[in-house]
Amino acid sequence: MKRVQFEHSAVPYLFIAPQIIIIVIFFLWPAAQAIYQSFLLEDAFGLSSQFVWFRNYTDTIVSASWLQAAGFTIVFSTLVTFLSLAIALLLAVKANEVIRGASTYKTLLMWAYAIAPPVAGLMGNLMFNPLIGDLYQGMNALGFDFDHKLDPYDAGFVVVLISVWKQVSVNFIFFLSGLQGIPKGVQEAALMDCKSSFRRFWTITFPLLAPTTFFLMVINITYAFFETFGIIDTTTQGAPGGATTTLVFKVFQDGFRGADIGGSSAQSVVLMLMVLGLTVIQFRFIEKKVHY
Repeated sequence: MKRVQFEHSAVPYLFIAPQIIIIVIFFLWPAAQAIYQSFLLEDAFGLSSQFVWFRNYTDTIVSASWLQAAGFTIVFSTLVTFLSLAIALLLAVKANEVIRGASTYKTLLMWAYAIAPPVAGLMGNLMFNPLIGDLYQGMNALGFDFDHKLDPYDAGFVVVLISVWKQVSVNFIFFLSGLQGIPKGVQEAALMDCKSSFRRFWTITFPLLAPTTFFLMVINITYAFFETFGIIDTTTQGAPGGATTTLVFKVFQDGFRGADIGGSSAQSVVLMLMVLGLTVIQFRFIEKKVHY
């Protein structure tokens, strides 16, 4: 029997070559450089360096400021992920039920997606400005002694609120698409079998949204860890006393402002390993409960 042989063409490789080049230049090469520099102790001017093995890593994980930033990052990422998903799901369910003015309602909710994180941070900075900020004055008018410049809990509330507001719109888009993708026959059968809308949502609708929810959870955790840098930089800059410093913002502070290239490189490697480990856990354990 004659074996079938297919001709090999270089065209597919030419199509994927630009993407591979971008990945190598903007991800693999910087990651390799960070790993290499994490083993070096350099002076502030970069004129000399010394190989110090794992000293930068040990200095990082025993540092009180790094541990504080790690604790805040975990709490901050959990709150941002949970609140942005919960609010977006609620809005998507309500938007899916709107008949009149549906396009206007959906468009208004999607607008925030076009705003970059630093711009969202600037807007939040204005709204919480002690002199002209409506939200700042409103919080104090309600009886709260609100001052995010001095109180760490108030500062954390500000960065969480802005980060959630920025991310709700993209979650809303995906949830709404998932709801509209549920077959009408399934919805009608669910309406006949279960009269309670609350129970019908949690037993039928929400399980059908499991793939969308899992995807958004991974995206939102990555967003909270990395993309909120612009929001923190334009609002609190880690203040007061480093209470709102996330791990990615601390890498920037120590590397670019503190000129500690080796230490910041070690922090970035640890952060990369943390996110990688978290992603593996999500795909290994949580995804098993997702039915596609």
